[in-house]
Amino acid sequence: MGYLPFEPRQANLLFQLIARRYETKSVILTTNKSFGQWAEIFGGDTAVASAILDRLLHHATVVNIRGHSYRLKDRQNALGLTAGGAATVPQNGSQGRKSRARGGDAVKTTG
Repeated sequence: MGYLPFEPRQANLLFQLIARRYETKSVILTTNKSFGQWAEIFGGDTAVASAILDRLLHHATVVNIRGHSYRLKDRQNALGLTAGGAATVPQNGSQGRKSRARGGDAVKTTG
């Protein structure tokens, strides 16, 4: 959750699903958004975000995983990035040019 915001109808349907499963079934969600950012996920609707979080967190075990993205790591390995972040990336059959990665930034070079 969090890549694209929910439309109001989608947010309502998710709330109904969570409400029906509340205290009867397990739910596992993954997101890269903190709880304080959930209103953004639901189009700024703090009431829906609060209601969903209230039900999800009541009996929850929250696992907060911090670290580097495996997808980003795999992409950096595919591009041949070194620990310093420098790589030569070929461009449309050309010789390529140097690119530099910073922190969690994705590397994209255009010709």
